Amino acid sequence: MPTFTADTLRRIGQTMLMAAGCSEEDAVVVADHLVESNLFGHDSHGALRFYHYCELFRSGELRHGRHPDITRESPSTAVVDGNQSMGQVAAAFAARIAIEKAEANGISLVTLHNTTHIGRVGAYPLMAARKGLMAQVVANAGPAGFEVAPFGGIDGTLASSPLAFAAPRRDAPPILLDMTTSVAAIAKIWVAENKGERLPEGWIIDHEGRPSTDPKDFTREPRGAMLPLGGSAGHKGYGLSMMVELLGGALSGEGCTQGKTKVLGNGVAITCIHVDHFIDRESYFDEAEALVRQVKSSRPAPGHEKVFLPGEIEFANADRKNREGIELDDTTWKKILAEAKELGIDTGDWTSAVREPA
Repeated sequence: MPTFTADTLRRIGQTMLMAAGCSEEDAVVVADHLVESNLFGHDSHGALRFYHYCELFRSGELRHGRHPDITRESPSTAVVDGNQSMGQVAAAFAARIAIEKAEANGISLVTLHNTTHIGRVGAYPLMAARKGLMAQVVANAGPAGFEVAPFGGIDGTLASSPLAFAAPRRDAPPILLDMTTSVAAIAKIWVAENKGERLPEGWIIDHEGRPSTDPKDFTREPRGAMLPLGGSAGHKGYGLSMMVELLGGALSGEGCTQGKTKVLGNGVAITCIHVDHFIDRESYFDEAEALVRQVKSSRPAPGHEKVFLPGEIEFANADRKNREGIELDDTTWKKILAEAKELGIDTGDWTSAVREPA
């Protein structure tokens, strides 16, 4: 599989997005977001999207020159209309507004609607945690909810409905929870299909409700469905998905799932909390580090190296991949090259930039 430095992959993404009609400023935001996803180990939300977004620009499903703005606000709240701008651009804009309002007033809630796919949801609470705030983000898929079966059902009626939370630490990377309310992110099935791999048991069912490990039972007609998080306790993931629908969909104005398949956007709710408005910061850090020590004091279970904190594996992945490079599967790389050709890009220097794995 071809391997790239993060900088090379960012340059490839920026070049493709600009050739598809993105402004340079927006292309930088989106490419940085996607490459960070690869660094963190979330390939489903990484460079795989380069060709996908460009295809959507060519088809007219994504549009150029759109920018988010605030349509309603109070000192601690805001409603952001994405105006069908690139999702990562609109969500970063909304997150910055939430951070500013929490810094001024202690707590904030900002909603976002009418935007395209915002990418990896964990990126946005991480923006806040890196500034010393706690934050939670939930995102539904608007009216597009057809991939995940509700607990007790076999038909896809919900989206994967991600949620994420981040909290700062004193002298260490933030605690970062980034999860879907389905058993996995939907794009992880695309990655498995691209690699020709089977899925883990318990991820999907076919269209008759039978367990399957074949990605094609989900990606091809007649479509099966993903399962909610939790296995035999899948009512918990299903319940969380309903919560995300109401906060991210109903509250934001984006709307809740209607089983549609051709809607690209997310409904988003971002909550930020400024620690200093509630407790002395050093006391907070003392408690956070005591919690970390307590959790990590557990003996590791058989087959586990140690107890990892939420987000610890992602930050370790980023350190390693910044040193060793980011691998793309052959199918994803071929699709990137094919889309670049459609855009009229000379990819000769891209191929020469492929590096040998360290």
